[in-house]
Amino acid sequence: MANDGSYEIELSGMAHGGSAVGRHEGRAVFVPYAIPGERVSVRTTHDRGRFAQAALETVIEPSASRVIPRCPHFGRCGGCHWQHIAYPAQLEFKRQVVADQLARIGGLHDVIVHPTIGSPDPWRYRSHVTFHVTNDGRLGFVSTDDCTVIPIEECHIIRPELVEIFQSLKSRAFDPGERVRLQVGTDGDERLAAADDGTITDADTVHYTIKELTFRVSTGSFFQVNLAQAETLVDLVLERLALRGTEHVLDLYAGVGLFTAFVARRAASVAAVESYPPAVQDALANLAGLENVEVVEGAVEEAMDELTGRCDAVVTNPPRPGMDVRALDALIERSPHKIVYVSCDPATLARDGKRLVGKGYHLLDVQPVDMFPQTYHIEAVAAFEKQS
Repeated sequence: MANDGSYEIELSGMAHGGSAVGRHEGRAVFVPYAIPGERVSVRTTHDRGRFAQAALETVIEPSASRVIPRCPHFGRCGGCHWQHIAYPAQLEFKRQVVADQLARIGGLHDVIVHPTIGSPDPWRYRSHVTFHVTNDGRLGFVSTDDCTVIPIEECHIIRPELVEIFQSLKSRAFDPGERVRLQVGTDGDERLAAADDGTITDADTVHYTIKELTFRVSTGSFFQVNLAQAETLVDLVLERLALRGTEHVLDLYAGVGLFTAFVARRAASVAAVESYPPAVQDALANLAGLENVEVVEGAVEEAMDELTGRCDAVVTNPPRPGMDVRALDALIERSPHKIVYVSCDPATLARDGKRLVGKGYHLLDVQPVDMFPQTYHIEAVAAFEKQS
């Protein structure tokens, strides 16, 4: 270790959360903005006992996958984590992270984890974004320290239409601490801007066309940010369900009805469960005319008690914390033959997958999907089947 506290380290892998990891003096050291395979000089910022977090000071031996970030805010803005990594390497690191989390947390070794499906455009993909307001009233993003808001002049992962809305709002004064959500529809003509205290634009809904179907989405309702990859998710879910038209299906954490709308056209019936009231209203509008669909408003763990009848297959798309254990146990109690789990966090997928496997399910495969290029966030579709 140098007199100034810095030291050199070889980085051997990518950790969940976006930091490269190596070992120094017998413990793991996590280094943001570094890449596996690099030799770097770092300085410890947080000593956690069994491991440490360190700041990157110098790249001594760079990875062949290191590239120049596009955005001048990169490294201070917390919105992107991997602009310094070439896109093909980002995809492989995401596959590795999924496999590692399944093994470490779930005890699920030798699982088939397919190569990550890349986004058609690794830039300009976000159809909605939430800005925070700085202390002096400007729009910005939360910094890498997770508490400071830094003003933003440009952003390369949002769609050009969002950039236009952002530029039009830069002269407007907002209250410090306020949040401002910007959203555009599929065609870019529908544009929505809403602050915490109300809608800025006349519109309070936008419409997204996924494959051949169009979905209404109100302010605050969840919808995938990357529309091209939303189509990929639909295809993967349908492939893994392999419905024959006789099945009774549950769609849990159904949002505005994205998966339900496609599944209902291939199943005998679908019950869609969603807790957020505006999303429920969107789902009712989006699924109108489908006589084999029931929309149930409520938390999954509570609604499962109300749902009766046969359950052959399940689609579940929980938020980042994964499934509530009561919801997961209620699902297991129903004993569906197939469960397709759409995850936005490999750690909670591994945790829930471990519970499913322990209750008699086999994890057939996991397909990572890059919904969020330039970030460490990972979407994945996992297929479980009830063992005889």
